[in-house]
Amino acid sequence: MNASRLAAMARKEMIQIFRDPRSLLVVVAMPITLMFAYGYGVSFDIKHVPICVLDQEGSQQSQDLLKHFQSSEYFRVVKVAANYPQAIADMDKGHCQTVIVIPWNFSEKLASGEKAEVQAIADASDNNTANVSMSYSEAVIQAYSQQVQLDWLKRQGRSAGGGGSAPIRVDARTWFNENLESAAGIVPGVVVMVMAVVGTFLTSLTVAREWERGTMEQLISTPVTSMEVMLGKLAPYFVIGMTDTTLCAVMGVRWFGVPFRGHWSVFLLSSMLFLIVVLSLGYFFSVVGKSQLAANQMAMLATFLPTFLLSGFIFPIDQMPVAVQVVSWVLPARYFMAIIRSVFLKGTSVAQLQNGLLVLAVFAALLGLLATRAFHKRLE
Repeated sequence: MNASRLAAMARKEMIQIFRDPRSLLVVVAMPITLMFAYGYGVSFDIKHVPICVLDQEGSQQSQDLLKHFQSSEYFRVVKVAANYPQAIADMDKGHCQTVIVIPWNFSEKLASGEKAEVQAIADASDNNTANVSMSYSEAVIQAYSQQVQLDWLKRQGRSAGGGGSAPIRVDARTWFNENLESAAGIVPGVVVMVMAVVGTFLTSLTVAREWERGTMEQLISTPVTSMEVMLGKLAPYFVIGMTDTTLCAVMGVRWFGVPFRGHWSVFLLSSMLFLIVVLSLGYFFSVVGKSQLAANQMAMLATFLPTFLLSGFIFPIDQMPVAVQVVSWVLPARYFMAIIRSVFLKGTSVAQLQNGLLVLAVFAALLGLLATRAFHKRLE
C-alpha cells in the first residue's frame, strides 16, 4: 500500500464532498417500511418488566407482598437477591429494570400499625420504562397496603371506614437518570442516528458516483489498488463522522445538560468501531448498487430505519414481539445504542462493556472484509 496514492485518493474524495453538498432523498420504500415497522414491531404497552427482589425479612407478610408482584402481568421476577450489593449489581448488569427491597422490620411495623417503607429502585437510563415501572410498583404496593390496613383495623376492633393512613409507603428512587428527563435517553440515541446517516448514506454515493459520472474508467486505469481506493474514499468520511459524533456529544452535555459519567476513551473507542461498521456497509452498497439512487435506497432500508425503530432508540426492545427481537440481534446499532447510553448515564467501564464492544469488533471485521472483496478494478 502506497501512502502517497492513498493520500491522493483521500484528497480527491474530500474535494468531491465539498463540490457535491446534496441532500439525502426520501425514498419511496419509507412509507411501506414504516407501516410494517409500526404495525408489527412497536408496542406501547409495557408488560412483564423484569424485577429483582430483596426480601431482608423473609416473613409471611413480605412474601405476601412479593406474590402480588408475581401475580401481576406487568412484572416478571427474574432474580431473588441475597443481599443489597447483589441486587444493585444485577440491575447494573441489566438483568432487571427495577429492584424491590423489603426491609428487615417490615412485618413488625405492620403489626404495630406504623408505616412500613418498601424501597423501589428503578434503572432510569430508559426513562419511559422507569416511569411506567414506578407507577406499576406503587399501584401494586398500594393495593396490598389497603388489604393490610383493613386487616389491622379489624384486629383493633375498628370499622373499615374509620380512616387512617396507609401502613406502607413507597420510597421510590431512580438511578442514572434521576429527574427522568427524556433528553438523557434521546441525546445519546441521536449520536447513533447521526453516525448511521453520515457513515452509511454519504459513503453509499462514493463508488456509485464514479460510475454515473463516467470517471470509473479513469480510476481503474490508475495504479491505485482496490484497498487504496476503499481506504482513500472512506478516510474523509471517518474524519467527518468522528467530528460530528464528538460535536453531538459535547452539545448533549453542554447544551442539553445530559450527564456524561463515563470516560471519553470508552466513548471514542466504541464510536470508532461503529463508524467502521457503517462506513463499510455504505461502501458495499455503493459498489453493488452502481447508481446513487439504488445505493441510497439500500442504505435507507438497511440502516436508517432499523436504527430508528429497532435499536432501542425510541421503543424498548424487550417489549417488542419475539420475532422482531431476533431481527434486532443482527443490528450493530442495537449494541452501540446500549453502549452509548451506559457510557453517558452509568459511567460503565470497558471491562463491563466488553461483550458489546466485541460484537461491534466482529461486525467491523466482517463488513470490512465484505467491502474489500466487493470492489474490483475492472469494468463489468
